[in-house]
Amino acid sequence: MGFAVCGGAKLMCSFGMAPSVMNVLPNNKTVSSMPLANIMDNKPMVNILPFGMCTCPSNPTVAAATAAALGVLTPMPCIPALAAPWAPGSPTVMIGTFPALNNTSKLICSYGGIIQITDPAAPTIQIP
Repeated sequence: MGFAVCGGAKLMCSFGMAPSVMNVLPNNKTVSSMPLANIMDNKPMVNILPFGMCTCPSNPTVAAATAAALGVLTPMPCIPALAAPWAPGSPTVMIGTFPALNNTSKLICSYGGIIQITDPAAPTIQIP
């Protein structure tokens, strides 16, 4: 059981240096005054905005900057690299044709960061 996630939800990446906000495009998904998210709202720079600077050593730009700084970890601008949908999503509630996104869902960045929802922006809509 969790809370539905709406546009405006606050996000954080385990390797990001700043929080971000989720954008949810309406696409026939408006069930409340804010569009509700589903597990496919995972598009970089559309739904998931950057988290300030990235500190993940497996990010190629961070690795290059760190190598140039003789091994001193050098954060670089975050550009989310997302290849899979949010997981797990709600097993019983569909938004559009995909499972609803709830506040316990996680999204994995291809560089190794774990993106989680810190504020779903819809604390009154409870879903299973």
